[in-house]
Amino acid sequence: MDQQKKNHFFTQEEFEFQKQKAELFYINLRRVYCPYFKEDITFNRKGLDHIKFKNWNKSRPLKDQYMRFRLLHLVPKIIEASGTLQGMRDTYEFERQKKHGKWEGQQRRVVFYEFVAIMGRNRVKVIIKNVAGGESYFWSIIPYWGMDEFKNRILYTGDPKED
Repeated sequence: MDQQKKNHFFTQEEFEFQKQKAELFYINLRRVYCPYFKEDITFNRKGLDHIKFKNWNKSRPLKDQYMRFRLLHLVPKIIEASGTLQGMRDTYEFERQKKHGKWEGQQRRVVFYEFVAIMGRNRVKVIIKNVAGGESYFWSIIPYWGMDEFKNRILYTGDPKED
């Protein structure tokens, strides 16, 4: 096994392939009906950017992006089957918004809705975000990974804004 594959479990070529495949899939998604909300969930640029970036202008580690790209095709199926909410976080956050040609932060009410599903061998969490006064849109997919100090698997850090 070459050094790059040993360190990351995938090569740069495999990463680029998964990234291109996921981006093409994502840009062809527009809306998916969610039975829980009884409305369509939008797939906008913010969701795809969140898969690539932890915060504005700060990339996620490649391993993190790779896992999310590989699981992205499950998101529409999970949303279409989501009749029960598994978690919710209601908060106020600064949302970046372009006003008069400049980016500004404005504090808004934000609700993150969490849906957990097992699809084949994959257990994932899908996050839907709603900023007050706007549509609900896909925010993130979180693979079931990580271990706590007791060697139990953990699903996420607890902050859906960043996960």
